[in-house]
Amino acid sequence: MHLSSTNSRPRVLHVTQPVDAGVARVVTDLVRAQLAAGLAVTVACPGGALATGLRPLGAAVRHWQATRSPGPSLVREVRHLARVIDEVRPHLVHAHSAKAGLAGRLAVRGRIPTVFQPHAWSFEAVGGATSALALAWERWGARWASRVVCVSEAERTTGVRAGIGARWSVIPNGVDLQRFHPAPTGAVRAGLRPLRGVAPDAPLVVCVGRLCRQKGQDVLLEAWSTVARRVPGARLVLVGDGPDRDRLRACAPRSVLFAGAVSDAAPWYQAADLVVLPSRWEGMALAPLEAMACGRPVVVTDVDGARESLPPSHAPHCLVPPENPELLAGAVAALLLDLPLRESLGHQGFRYVLSSHDVRHTAEAVADVYRHLIGLRPAPRVSAHGS
Repeated sequence: MHLSSTNSRPRVLHVTQPVDAGVARVVTDLVRAQLAAGLAVTVACPGGALATGLRPLGAAVRHWQATRSPGPSLVREVRHLARVIDEVRPHLVHAHSAKAGLAGRLAVRGRIPTVFQPHAWSFEAVGGATSALALAWERWGARWASRVVCVSEAERTTGVRAGIGARWSVIPNGVDLQRFHPAPTGAVRAGLRPLRGVAPDAPLVVCVGRLCRQKGQDVLLEAWSTVARRVPGARLVLVGDGPDRDRLRACAPRSVLFAGAVSDAAPWYQAADLVVLPSRWEGMALAPLEAMACGRPVVVTDVDGARESLPPSHAPHCLVPPENPELLAGAVAALLLDLPLRESLGHQGFRYVLSSHDVRHTAEAVADVYRHLIGLRPAPRVSAHGS
């Protein structure tokens, strides 16, 4: 991604809350690419590991104190963000996820080109009156988004069917293929402390994701008793942390291990025989893409973005309905018991991600949106002779 403008350095302000898991990886990958392209990039976020990781890349980080969900502090958060925008004077604001999308659009109100990227719709995450309120806001707030970027066609379709009248772009999530790549399983397992004491040849299922209702680890635990009966010696590792940690631990059998939050999930994908993500809703989850980039087969629930993230031939083996522990257990056990099929799916998935979900393609597609909104144009190519 190479950009130039009549201005010396186009200024982009990313606003994000949450600051962990997939959203943080998307923001980090975009910031890295945009800095390399010569943009002046600032990120407003509540701090934490995301801010710590962005500064060495060369991004300016502005502390924006904001809770994860809307609440009484929203007015203060919007005012604080408005001050940050006045100081940074960005040419474009890119707001990530529901909370930042809410505060960002209220702070800007259409005065600056604004990109909103939901990373899964907020009205799917809640129920009852709260869901109705979230949907009403998304319908209203769409007028203050110059572009809504969805990570899958299914996510866009969900928005359209919900009555959100937006100017849409669909840009699938991408994977950093230098970070996520195949590696010998045995060597990787030996270096993972939580696996000490586990037999080197034990069938290993890994689930990477925030421990919360969205990611559906409770459904996986309900399915796991059936898997463990059908596949003796199998182990399940939950990688991540979150609000459901203690509840999940309380109901997990001894064959389930909790790795906690990790700074690098790649070794866990590489160590796995199978990666599972039993989400209740998504836009397009990163974990299955990262697992396939590591050459590992996946089982995922058929929520937004899931079919688009898999090679078409994988659906019969790898897609199950959400919140169905019986079918989830059947798919997981069947793959654990079929090594040739697992290897074939792993190879196919790797080739698919390589061709369709390279993070460089994602960054370039986002750059095209920016070019359209703020008049950026591709930087002229310089020949070997400097002409």
